[in-house]
Amino acid sequence: MDPFWPSETNSFRRFTPESLAAIEERIAKKKKQQAKVNRENKDKGVEEHKLTPQLDLKVCKKLPSLYGELPVELIGEPLEDIDPYYSDHKTFMVINNRKTIFRFTAMPALCIVGPFNPVRKAAIKILIHS
Repeated sequence: MDPFWPSETNSFRRFTPESLAAIEERIAKKKKQQAKVNRENKDKGVEEHKLTPQLDLKVCKKLPSLYGELPVELIGEPLEDIDPYYSDHKTFMVINNRKTIFRFTAMPALCIVGPFNPVRKAAIKILIHS
């Protein structure tokens, strides 16, 4: 799979509690693999391959047309991040009507307001409004 080209033309999916659970599973799996690799490579001095964020998907940039057309019902809605770098980060993205990318953490804000809280959703809508 090429990390620079999406596997499908419409790769946008809503960010749901199931999405967050999948991210948490990937984080746990990555930690286990990292611990195993660290034990195996302790004496070898092997350098690992680090994934970096895609430059065309940076915050405050316009969504490139190569990712397809964003369906109207998903404008301003929390979406699963399409950048492979963030596949194991607790983040989600929101794209406004001008196709500007915004990225938010899925960690509880103020230690109590989760990403699916109506107050937080309203705050995000205000932040992304053009």
